[in-house]
Amino acid sequence: MSGYGWFHPFPTRWNDNDVYGHVNNVVYYAAMDTAVNAWMMTQGGLDPQHGEVIGVCAASSCEYRASGSFPDTLTVGVRAGHVGRTSVTWETGIFRASDDELLATGTFVHVFVDRDDRRPVPIPDALRAAIERELVVEDR
Repeated sequence: MSGYGWFHPFPTRWNDNDVYGHVNNVVYYAAMDTAVNAWMMTQGGLDPQHGEVIGVCAASSCEYRASGSFPDTLTVGVRAGHVGRTSVTWETGIFRASDDELLATGTFVHVFVDRDDRRPVPIPDALRAAIERELVVEDR
């Protein structure tokens, strides 16, 4: 689990299993999205409810390595990949908490936009500073 700057737990639910008996792919996307947004809100100071700047997802991807299933708790590792002027590529690792097995890796690209006109704006200074301090990981 090394190589990630922050971790967020994501318990699975009974209905997260699909007909094949493993966590459905959409749940991995929900876990990644939840972890990244939890970090931005709690550590990066982003206020998606009332702030002038919000992050919108421009792209996402996920590569599956192994299967998880209920009642697994997932642990989502978050780090910053590319940090641009108006966007961040988040890199995530989804692990089974009980044995730290890597189940999936993924990316989310957030573009930061003005809440009202939805036009790109620079990453807020406080958020950029938090990203650079906590999530730019050199040992990948």
